[in-house]
Amino acid sequence: MLKGFKDFIMRGNVIDLAVAVVIGAAFTAVVNAVVASVIEPLIALVWAPDENGTIGWTVPGLHGPVTFPVSDLINAAISFLAVAIVVYFVFVLPMNTWKERQAAKAGVVEEEEEKLPTEQELLVQIRDLLERSSAPKA
Repeated sequence: MLKGFKDFIMRGNVIDLAVAVVIGAAFTAVVNAVVASVIEPLIALVWAPDENGTIGWTVPGLHGPVTFPVSDLINAAISFLAVAIVVYFVFVLPMNTWKERQAAKAGVVEEEEEKLPTEQELLVQIRDLLERSSAPKA
């Protein structure tokens, strides 16, 4: 019973998913604070915020000006990339390294694929076979 549970937990996709959810939730607040404190002020140097503090393009509309909030898009993209980088380098990469070491200790060696002949080698073989079959028999 415990061995089955251990096998289930040690599957890579279960570990990866659990780590991504936990770290993503915890790290998102930090990333959002950095983006709001550093990135958005840098963006504000280029674009002036509107009366609501939204940074982006303002376009005149039928019922007044409309602002496309570029800062929200940049915030989401940077947050995603930061969380993905941390999850990969702190958890996924070490877990993959550990799995490779365990496989090496167990003597499991990945089999190399059989090397197939190139197109040129196949054409040479076909030519040689045609020459042999069309050669006059003595």
